Amino acid sequence: MNIAPVTSKRLFPLGLLFLVLILLSTLPIYGPKYAVILLTDILLYVILALSWAIFSGPTGYISLASAAFFGAGMYTSAFLGKALPLFVVVGIGGLISSCLAFMAGTLTLRLRGMYFIMFTFGLSQLIKHLILWWEAHVSGTIGRFVIIIDVITVYYVILVLFVMALLIAYLIRRSRLGLALQSIGENEDAAAHRGVNVTVVKVITFALSAFFIGAAGAIMATRWTYIDPSISFNPLYSFMPVLMAIFGGLGQLYGPIIGGVIFAYLEEVLITRFAYYYMLFFGIILVIVILYLPNGFVGLIQKWRKRPLEGQHAST
Repeated sequence: MNIAPVTSKRLFPLGLLFLVLILLSTLPIYGPKYAVILLTDILLYVILALSWAIFSGPTGYISLASAAFFGAGMYTSAFLGKALPLFVVVGIGGLISSCLAFMAGTLTLRLRGMYFIMFTFGLSQLIKHLILWWEAHVSGTIGRFVIIIDVITVYYVILVLFVMALLIAYLIRRSRLGLALQSIGENEDAAAHRGVNVTVVKVITFALSAFFIGAAGAIMATRWTYIDPSISFNPLYSFMPVLMAIFGGLGQLYGPIIGGVIFAYLEEVLITRFAYYYMLFFGIILVIVILYLPNGFVGLIQKWRKRPLEGQHAST
C-alpha cells in the first residue's frame, strides 16, 4: 500500500530536474539573448555555491579559497585560450585548480576553525599579489587579453559543468566518501578513531570541489576581452558562494542551488539599480539568515512541510 507514494516521492524530483534541464538546454533556441546571458551568470554562481558545499557543507570547514581557484581558471584561459581547443582549456583550468587545492589542502587541512578560514582567504590574496608582482616586474604588463567565445557556447559549457557538479555532489552524498565527510563534520576525532583517514578524505574532496570552480573560471574568462588579477581574484568569488550556500541551506543538495539562483538574480537586479549599495543588502540578508534561519531556506521549507503532518497527528 505504501510503495506507490514512496516511488512517486522519488520520481517527482527526478522528473522535475529532467524537465528543468530540457528547458535550459533548449533556451537558446526560443529565448532572447539577454536571458541566455542572465542564466549563464546564474548557473555560474550555482556552480560556485554547489562546489563549495561539496566540501564545506558536510565537514563544517569554511573555505574562502574559491577566488583563488576561479582566478587560476581564468588565467588558464588567458595563457592557453589561443593555442588549445576550448574544452581542453576548460579541463586544464579545472585540473590546475584541483592541483592548487590539493597542495593547499595537504598543508592546511590539519588546521581547524578560524585558522583554516584565514589561510584560505590569504591564499587568494597571496596568488593575486604574486601575479601582480610577476606582471609588473617580469612580463612588463598588467593583465591579459582573452580569446572571445560566443555567448551560446559559453552557456552550454556552463550548463554541462553544472550538470557534472550536481552529479558528483549527488554521488558523493550517496557514497562512503560522503559518510566519511559527515562523520568528520560531526566529530572529527571520533571519525579518526573509527578508522577514517580524515586528512586524505578532506584533501581529496577539497581538490575535487575546486575542479568545477576552476573550470567555470576558465570558460567565464572568455566573456571578457581583458582580465587582470583584481578581476580574476575578486574576493566576491570567495564570499558569495558561502553566502549563497548558507542562505539556501546545507542540509539538502538543492539548498545551494536555491541560494545560488536567488542571490545571482538579486545581484543582477540590485547592481543595476543600487550599484553602490547592493553589497549592503547582501550583508543585511546574511545577518537575518544567520539569526532567524540557521538551517537556511531549506530548513524553512522543511518546517512548512512538518506543520500539516503535526496537525494530522494532533487530530488523531
